[in-house]
Amino acid sequence: MNVKTLGQFIIEKQNDFPFAKGELSRLLRDIGIAAKIVNREVNKAGLAEILGETGETNVQGEKVKKLDVFANDQFIAALKAGGECCAIASEENEEIIPIDSDISRNAKYVVAMDPLDGSSNIDVNVSVGTIFSIYRRTTLNGAGQLEDFLQRGTEQVAAGYVIYGSSAMLVYTTGKGVNGFTLDPSIGEFCLSHPNMRIPQSGNVYSINEGNYLHFPDGVKKYIKYCQEEDKATNRPYSSRYIGSGVADIHRNLIVGGVYIYPTTTKSPKGKLRLLYECNPLAFIVEQAGGKATDGYKRIMEKDIKELHQRTPLFLGSSDMVDKAMEFMAKYAEVGA
Repeated sequence: MNVKTLGQFIIEKQNDFPFAKGELSRLLRDIGIAAKIVNREVNKAGLAEILGETGETNVQGEKVKKLDVFANDQFIAALKAGGECCAIASEENEEIIPIDSDISRNAKYVVAMDPLDGSSNIDVNVSVGTIFSIYRRTTLNGAGQLEDFLQRGTEQVAAGYVIYGSSAMLVYTTGKGVNGFTLDPSIGEFCLSHPNMRIPQSGNVYSINEGNYLHFPDGVKKYIKYCQEEDKATNRPYSSRYIGSGVADIHRNLIVGGVYIYPTTTKSPKGKLRLLYECNPLAFIVEQAGGKATDGYKRIMEKDIKELHQRTPLFLGSSDMVDKAMEFMAKYAEVGA
């Protein structure tokens, strides 16, 4: 069998980006290296003293897990050592991390990331993941600045996620389709396993935390009821599947078809997911795979970013299912219900 590694694949695709001259390829390689290290620790988390909380709370108001800190440190270290980005934005850090080393100060890229998505599931052995987004810097030289990150999602040059589950898998796009690579532990390499990934136009899975049902907008409530109705013509009722790790839920729906919804609630009127390093990269991937991503009304990647940790609702997945959910949002917003 002809095995193609992530490194080989990236080099082959380098001609898609003549302006990059190899920097983007090396940046993706650095992310892959850090992902392998994090995967190793995730796999032995029950044996090493890396489970549980640190006792601290991050900028999002969430309790910090030990593995959150480890993953954040590993990705930052790999990106700094690689020299291909001039600043990093992380869910775990209130401010950006400018990189002003000799090899990085004139780098062309900045990286935004959620180093360990779904970390509340770590202690119960449920899949977690990493999400990353890469932009070309807008400032001229020196260390990166906040304004380098305040770009619409349409300006992303690459985005991806890593899922740490029964196998570790890295999925990424550079705007030329979506490809998935599974880690082969026998050789320590991510190998192409899912070329040219495409999300089905429709599906029979909806993913939402129905425990918050009473706090959802009426449009979301009506859409959930629509999903639960029996109708053979549209293959309803749909199955409710919600893991609670965003990467895991979205990865499943990307493969089998479905919709993932994280709406506003009365407790989180602006939504809960972060636009820069969660929603935009996931939207880029899903759109490149043939799906859609909106906030219920507007395309996610066209939203302006005004704050580093800006939040937004998210409707993402198979295009027909997202369109139907948006119909309900529009209908019940119009009547003020």
